[in-house]
Amino acid sequence: MKVTQAVKEAKQPFKILSGENHTLKEPLVLVFGNRFALEDGNLFSEVKELFPGGHIVFGSTAGEIIEDSVRQGSVSLTAIEFEKCSFVIKNRNVSDIDDDHLLGEAILKEFPKEGLKHIFLISEGSSVNGSALIGGFEDARINHIGLSGGLCGDDDRFERTLASYNESAKEGEIIAIGFYGESLEITSANYGGWTPFGPERIITKSKDNVLYELDDHPALDLYKKYLGDKAKELPTSALLFPLSVRINEKEEPLVRTILTIDEAANTMTLAGDVPEGARVQLMMATVDDIVDAASVAAQYAMDNRKNEPELAILISCVGRKLVMDQRTEEEVEEVISVIGSRAAVTGFYSYGEMAPFTGQEACKLHNQTMTLTLFSE
Repeated sequence: MKVTQAVKEAKQPFKILSGENHTLKEPLVLVFGNRFALEDGNLFSEVKELFPGGHIVFGSTAGEIIEDSVRQGSVSLTAIEFEKCSFVIKNRNVSDIDDDHLLGEAILKEFPKEGLKHIFLISEGSSVNGSALIGGFEDARINHIGLSGGLCGDDDRFERTLASYNESAKEGEIIAIGFYGESLEITSANYGGWTPFGPERIITKSKDNVLYELDDHPALDLYKKYLGDKAKELPTSALLFPLSVRINEKEEPLVRTILTIDEAANTMTLAGDVPEGARVQLMMATVDDIVDAASVAAQYAMDNRKNEPELAILISCVGRKLVMDQRTEEEVEEVISVIGSRAAVTGFYSYGEMAPFTGQEACKLHNQTMTLTLFSE
């Protein structure tokens, strides 16, 4: 595996951090960046000039992870040439099929199944129901195919997110990268570190990822009551107090972040499904909790690996970044201390993370977690 990494600051050309772009023939090129930077019409041609044969995937972020640093307002680039393995990329737009579950099924069915080991998703994050999208993949999945990835971000603005494959970044795109090869080892894991507090309430009215009522009372009113003065800063302040959603006693609770609120309807739209009958609690975390959780996630991803990772894609949540503030890089440094310094590290801060719980096969949508996908040939 050969890897080249570069960064681009505002109005500056790409600066190569490691590797040589001219030695990579048809690499997978992951370009993560601030939404405003990705709106620059010249960016695609600039990347194409660096990697003429590259398969270029864009995704907007709430912060860029590259090497051991976290950047803001920049563009990060990681180009990977696999020496023994191959990949196939498929993309769809949410406007193609008006059902996120069916959209997930349709995308997976486009992939040749022989030799397919893992799919990594980079999805638009402002309108898609992430858990429904994953559910579609899970229903169509065969042969223990792994699934991980993340929802694109837009800092804490929640205005619009962008993604694309081999064209300028645009709204509504879902990019799926399928990896093939016997020698390819891919593991993924996640962990959050958030602690529930306050009373547990029952979801008494919801539809998909829209939450209407808790204990037969308007959910938004109750949430604002707990937030106090911070309610004026919604939906941004909701990132500091996500919801723990326990669907049944046999499964791990899922963490859900509020993406938007509707004052007129008194509802909250979350990044994934919140089914009626599920139990909900508010959550909170400290900086130390988040750093420790990043270490746990890395340890889970490293469990039972046969080879040291050569590439690590880190997807962390914008809510974690807001809590950590000036100490954000500590969780990235903690991950590197566990996975080793050999791996090229890239990734971004997201509106949702995708990975299985440790010891399980089925992928889930998470919020407020550190999620790792580790590759080696």
